[in-house]
Amino acid sequence: MSSADKWYFRHGELSRDGWDVFLDPQSPPVAGWKYTGLRIGTLTESKSLTLPADSNERIIFPLEGQEFLVEYAHDGNSSSQILHGRTSVFHGPADFIYLPINTSATISGVGRIAVGQTPATKVKAVRYVAKEDVSISLRGAGRETRQVHNLGMPETLDADRMIVCEVIVPAGNWSGSPSHKHDVYIPGKESELEEIYYFQSAVTRGAKTPTTSSPFGYFRGTSADSRPYDVNEEVHSGDVALVPYGWHGPAAAGPGYDLYFFNVMAGPDPDRAWNATDHPDQVWIRDSWQSQQSDPRLPYGSTERI
Repeated sequence: MSSADKWYFRHGELSRDGWDVFLDPQSPPVAGWKYTGLRIGTLTESKSLTLPADSNERIIFPLEGQEFLVEYAHDGNSSSQILHGRTSVFHGPADFIYLPINTSATISGVGRIAVGQTPATKVKAVRYVAKEDVSISLRGAGRETRQVHNLGMPETLDADRMIVCEVIVPAGNWSGSPSHKHDVYIPGKESELEEIYYFQSAVTRGAKTPTTSSPFGYFRGTSADSRPYDVNEEVHSGDVALVPYGWHGPAAAGPGYDLYFFNVMAGPDPDRAWNATDHPDQVWIRDSWQSQQSDPRLPYGSTERI
């Protein structure tokens, strides 16, 4: 099995138990994967999805669809929360809810939902955040401009282990540049974090949708030490990339096609932090942003239409 086959999964390859993507760290698709998990599900009027009460903390949010109901139970207490969604992942953020360990849940509605999860030990408080209150930032400049929804970063969510965000890369732009890594714990400088990428792609907004089209982007990952890691893939909606260690990025949106990805990160470090080391050959790219403007196409918001 090649390294690319081991760390990259096409749409449908991780489907299981009624989920479009089912990746649990307790039963991983790759030996040694143990800190992060992901579930992607399609809901209909006759189909709901359930999450068990276990050692995973979770974040739940709509990918597409207008309204969802999350009914959850923790420590003998039951409650519920309505999540307001969006037309697509390219229409601004959606509501989300964070559920701590030992919390079961049933999700119902019509559309598609994402669940990021990480094994944890500390019980944190349930937290609901409305889409209007999601922290949005633009990173990079010029053709490296991308939009980030900071759902579960250390500074935006009090979780135990998980770090999660959404990224939108408009057509022809690059994300994850400079290429970087977080696979060695150096306090205050670099974190040791597994990372999951879940991709979606679509015809860029404002373009006349062709009768036939196959939206795509690209993703690159390479080894940073003696551990083998080599992923160089054309990405499509529903694909999943795993980053166990090593350099990763850039992720590029194909000409004419916007790219989206959802990241789940976690690791064994004593502190919950997102510290990364840039590839030494690419550090200079950050300085080039000082003379460039942000891409005027961003941010993509919920009031805009493709």
